[in-house]
Amino acid sequence: MSDADAETEPIDVDFGEDGLVPAVAQDADSGEVLMLAYVSPEALSRTRETGEAHYYSRSREELWHKGDTSGHTQTVREVRVDCDADTLLYLVDQEGGACHTGHRSCFHRTIDGEHVGERVFDPDEVY
Repeated sequence: MSDADAETEPIDVDFGEDGLVPAVAQDADSGEVLMLAYVSPEALSRTRETGEAHYYSRSREELWHKGDTSGHTQTVREVRVDCDADTLLYLVDQEGGACHTGHRSCFHRTIDGEHVGERVFDPDEVY
């Protein structure tokens, strides 16, 4: 029997000891990786209820809706879970930039410091 023939059952996400899983946000059309953040059970529930990305801020220790401050929201087309059920992939339509530095993607530099990403907004005007 192939995976496609298997019955569909909800996946129990393994939120681990700290109650969080990493989530990669990826542009649903281009495949560009936009950011990585952490998700709590509540953040996942809110994402599924609203269709917009919600995460958990480890530094602020609170739930956050992507775009509340900037207006640069992520509409989630699909949530995928990895084989170990301990990492999520959000396939999104990104409005504006994903990165708080004003770039489309948080991955806008090489390890050598070369700037390779597109800046799409001025963070001084947004935050």
